Amino acid sequence: MDLEARAHSEHPEELRLWLRLLTCTQLVEKEVRNGLREQFATTLPRFDLMSQLERSPDGLKMNELSRRMMVTGGNVTGITDQLVAEELVERVNVEGDRRAWRVRLTTRGRKLFHEMAQQHEAWIVEAFAGLNAKEISQLHKLLGKVKQHTTPFTTTTETA
Repeated sequence: MDLEARAHSEHPEELRLWLRLLTCTQLVEKEVRNGLREQFATTLPRFDLMSQLERSPDGLKMNELSRRMMVTGGNVTGITDQLVAEELVERVNVEGDRRAWRVRLTTRGRKLFHEMAQQHEAWIVEAFAGLNAKEISQLHKLLGKVKQHTTPFTTTTETA
């Protein structure tokens, strides 16, 4: 039984919708995690780190990577160490700051990331294959409204 089916009729429909969104997110993420592990012998956090670096060809400082990925510096360091050992990313000195490093994809890392990204895209497209183009557009628009309404709420609750 999925999460939203466990919500009783006395619960607001909004709660049941939230649980449905959460269930769908978890199911899609599970497929992506399994696919990355089976086809590329990698993890979602490693893919996410490489994705951030792909968007920044000059590389990123470790603290920026940590901020963008919303994880601790220790998590980023551990993943980076693995990727450096596999020659998928490299650390380069930051000019003017001998203590800082910039991390960037190697040529090999960029090639592998592009292969993974193409497959990742195919998995996501497959996850939404039950919807037609109009339904996808409509769902995107509706979730955009939820996001717009929630953003001020998130900002005020984070500062409280």
